[in-house]
Amino acid sequence: MSDSYSASVSYLAGLAARGRFGRLRRGLEKEGLRVDREGRIASTPHPHALGSKLTHPYITTDYSEALLEFITPVYCRPEDALEFLADLQRYSYRHLGDELIWPASMPARLDGNDSVSIADYGSSNGGIMKHVYRKGLDVRYGRIMQAIAGIHYNVSLPDELWELLRERDEAVDMSLDDYRSSRYFGLIRNFRRHSWLLLYLFGASPALDRSFLPGGNVPDKLHAHGRHTLVSPYATSLRMSDLGYQNKVQAQLKICFNSLANYVNTLRHAISTPWPAYEKLGVRHGTDWQQLNANILQIENEYYSDIRPKRVTRQGETPSQALESRGVEYIEVRCLDLDPFLPLGIDDSRLRFIDTFLMWCLLAESPWIPDEECDRLDDNRQRVVERGRDPELRLVQNGRRRSVADWGSEIFTELSRAAELLDALEEEGRPHADAVAAFAPWLDDPALTPSGRLLARLEATGEEFLDAMLAIAEEQAESFRNQPIHPAQETTLAQMVDSSHQQQRDIEAADSKRFEEFLEDYFASAREPRIAMASEGAAR
Repeated sequence: MSDSYSASVSYLAGLAARGRFGRLRRGLEKEGLRVDREGRIASTPHPHALGSKLTHPYITTDYSEALLEFITPVYCRPEDALEFLADLQRYSYRHLGDELIWPASMPARLDGNDSVSIADYGSSNGGIMKHVYRKGLDVRYGRIMQAIAGIHYNVSLPDELWELLRERDEAVDMSLDDYRSSRYFGLIRNFRRHSWLLLYLFGASPALDRSFLPGGNVPDKLHAHGRHTLVSPYATSLRMSDLGYQNKVQAQLKICFNSLANYVNTLRHAISTPWPAYEKLGVRHGTDWQQLNANILQIENEYYSDIRPKRVTRQGETPSQALESRGVEYIEVRCLDLDPFLPLGIDDSRLRFIDTFLMWCLLAESPWIPDEECDRLDDNRQRVVERGRDPELRLVQNGRRRSVADWGSEIFTELSRAAELLDALEEEGRPHADAVAAFAPWLDDPALTPSGRLLARLEATGEEFLDAMLAIAEEQAESFRNQPIHPAQETTLAQMVDSSHQQQRDIEAADSKRFEEFLEDYFASAREPRIAMASEGAAR
């Protein structure tokens, strides 16, 4: 444990105990595939009774009509975010008929590419753009990859904390926005170095249905289990492997999060630079749009990463322009699988652990990442998602080969100090320290992890992946349907259904531009820097 990290924790713990800054703020985004009672992806439209997926603030879809996405407001207490998420699922189950929400990250039974229907967001220019963007994902990567589900965790640190850190770092010559952004990027770099630990602990997708790989092309790392299931014996998260959200074209972007300026400029280059293979696909076939453009990225959202810097956008801004104008506001953790054994896919102890991990990433030393290290980080993550529970696996740290348990134990020792700091903000108990203690045994016993538990169930029962997940989905559906919703919350959600449909109608009625003109104006604006960013010096 470095002296600077220990000193930073001690300094902040004293301030936290005196109430000098508040708690972290967080929100959740949970995806869940709608399926029928046989475990097949639903072919029905997004239920009208759940509101407009274009405008509803809390219930929408991700890629396809069948991929529900639940979004919570921002809360200071993890349990409040989880309770709101539970209410969204309780409310949704009252309007899903016989359909179920699939509890796993790897999808239910598919029937080829066309069985994953692309979401339709209506006739407004914004709605058409969302639809065409998804058509572009189809022609570039196929729809099947887009049926994968996960959890995104959005976290921001209190403003008072940034003021205190800036003062301690004697960085008062930097604006608070620049200082905050620089430190957030330090957090992100440490996250990238060590996200393999989250993938080991919380990866929950070591198995999949054969229909996910149409054509019978089964990689060597997958083994047959029964007639319809493929498993990877030591895998933790096939969702995060090369079977899931990976893009070899994007790999050449070399985004290693060394500065906000580099991040923004690299993304702006990607949305402005044609890629030959995408040019061959064609942007339009006659009047039918195939993709928004033929560039490396159609829009910034197409960039896949296990973590992103974020800022709430204003009217007419792209995500990068918002970052460029006002700096990083929060970070989005994107590497979390749905744990099928948890009704919400995640729980309070996991959120407390991730909060602790993020605080450690912020306060530990975080030098810039050169290109060669960037490649090694990707290698470590790949090893863990494919073989994380293999006792023979070794990761590479500064030229040293280390086991998951050995390196992980070292990290857990440092996490215990960050947990003390966060627990100083709590009114009672030690929830962060308790979370660290709860997951520590998982380092030495991979069978305790969600991926280990899932494979153990399949091996013990002989079940197919589909049958096991369908049984869990039915149990969870019965529970959510029988749980009450507070009457005021149910009334609010019902009102949002009506208001969201009206908002979509209003947007569509107000459109005056042709889609071609709308898109041309959008990308012309997206290519423009919003401000000349201040120089980003090192914050420590």
